[in-house]
Amino acid sequence: MTHIAVLGSTNMDLVAYVAKAPQRGETVTGREFRTIPGGKGANQAVAAAHAGADVSMIGAVGADAFGSQLRTTLEHSGVDTDHLRTTEGPSGTAHIVVDDEGGNEIVVIPGANGTVDHLAPGDEALIAGADALLLQLEIPLAAVLAGAEAARRHGVRTILTPSPVQSLPPELLASIDLLAPNEHEAAALTGLTDPRDAATALLDQVPEVVVTLGAAGSLYASRGAEPFTVPAPRVTAVDSTGAGDTFVGTLAVALAEGRPMRAALAWASTAASMSVQRPGASSSMPYRSEIDAQAASNTRHTS
Repeated sequence: MTHIAVLGSTNMDLVAYVAKAPQRGETVTGREFRTIPGGKGANQAVAAAHAGADVSMIGAVGADAFGSQLRTTLEHSGVDTDHLRTTEGPSGTAHIVVDDEGGNEIVVIPGANGTVDHLAPGDEALIAGADALLLQLEIPLAAVLAGAEAARRHGVRTILTPSPVQSLPPELLASIDLLAPNEHEAAALTGLTDPRDAATALLDQVPEVVVTLGAAGSLYASRGAEPFTVPAPRVTAVDSTGAGDTFVGTLAVALAEGRPMRAALAWASTAASMSVQRPGASSSMPYRSEIDAQAASNTRHTS
């Protein structure tokens, strides 16, 4: 079975659903509140596990009720947590407002994730045995760099989601195989608002780039080849939280299984389009059988 390692954050998502998000200084009444396990690292781990991979999570949770719940949720999703540390203090949290159009605004409090600033004993060996390493930026950059460099030493493909977006040091980019920003992150990294221009500019720093475009699908660019886009299925979004993580986790599985890039992107887009039709992040992620069935249905309707 394909083995995916994830080095990243584990948060409890505290989600408020409202008709319209409040403006500064404004108070609005919401219609529902949910507590949902999340974090970009954990989300990508769950997405990859649901998509059929053997997944291991490297990170940390706090010694609190959220920490126990986060660990249990990952394990129930089929994610190995032997390298998920428990630290003193609170777990990470994400405070999310979701409006009726499926848009979201998020404030992340790192908590235990802030202690993940290095690789613990055994982490590098775990990475060395993986087919791919997934990275994000909700843990200290020092750990992201250490993980990427470990993967490079052992010939393991690295996929970085540059979120929350920040300046990326050259030594990190030198160890990244595939950079997967959304269109806003690509613009922030390059100063270029056109996704194709931004992707092309990023190829000066990494060999491959996938820019996610929301409902418009995704754009792929690699050195020495013409960029191309893969459309996303048309759906009505209920909650877009975690859609990008669903896309990346599923894409990692497809690529590790040897699927061509265009087919891998289409499969990942199908998974992401299914996730936005359900509330929550990790709770919205489809299983492999669902993705395959929906992908087959999409093919029939477009042929």
